[in-house]
Amino acid sequence: MPEVDSPAADDPAGDASAVMAAWSLQADGQEYARTRAYVAPVRTSDGQAATLKIAAPGPGTAHEHLVLRRWDGHGAVRLLRADPHRRAILVERAGRDDLTAAPDRRACEIVAQLYRRLHVPAMPQLSSLTEDVRRRTLALADLPRSAPLPRRLVEQAITLGRELTVEPAERVVLHGNLHYRNALAADREPWLAISPRPCNGDPPYELAPMLWHRFDDLAGNVRDGVRQRFHRLVDGAGFDEDRARAWTLVRVVHAAADDLRTEPASATTQLTRYVAIAKAIQD
Repeated sequence: MPEVDSPAADDPAGDASAVMAAWSLQADGQEYARTRAYVAPVRTSDGQAATLKIAAPGPGTAHEHLVLRRWDGHGAVRLLRADPHRRAILVERAGRDDLTAAPDRRACEIVAQLYRRLHVPAMPQLSSLTEDVRRRTLALADLPRSAPLPRRLVEQAITLGRELTVEPAERVVLHGNLHYRNALAADREPWLAISPRPCNGDPPYELAPMLWHRFDDLAGNVRDGVRQRFHRLVDGAGFDEDRARAWTLVRVVHAAADDLRTEPASATTQLTRYVAIAKAIQD
């Protein structure tokens, strides 16, 4: 889901010079354009090409180094060094090409295979999806009926959120934010995931970002386009279709509610997108 900025968040670029000095890094090009993080190509003291990332404080960023270490380069960029206090990580450098220009069918195949590789057994250090969804479901029940979000979808999300969290479902580590821009071409492996927002949870929870990114590509036939993506991902990853549908509806409604709370003046476009996805996967 979209991150909510922490009120204590500062500019992550402010720590870059200190981290580069501490780790004996040299700049090796222009800073990459990323949201809420300083990301730049660097070289280590022995000349290895790497990428330095310093994240702003916020949900999901504190444990990025832990899950990258757990994956150990299998399906994701390999962690070289970390400073959790500064939210700084040094990772192997992947390519610049992502999946934003890839044919949609191929992109879904790649991401579905990454799900399979990244869903390792749950880690005790990570937060619980079940607990997070329980909290969000309680908050959703307090959403005003006047909110510009179909009440039927809100009620569905509340019901499904309760049903999905009756028993903890912390089966595996979830990437949490895998979509077209967060899979990069590489030499060591064809594609590597970046920028996880990890938690322990139920695998089908992963799908929603792949449905709301590159949404404009679906213009003209949104319903069929969303459904095709959904089924390609479900089939490719081997997910249970009913649980995938339920988790996706819950997640898009939670995302819509987040936007209404944090960006009410500019939420209209995103709300239209979320509602279209929720309706398409149920038709």
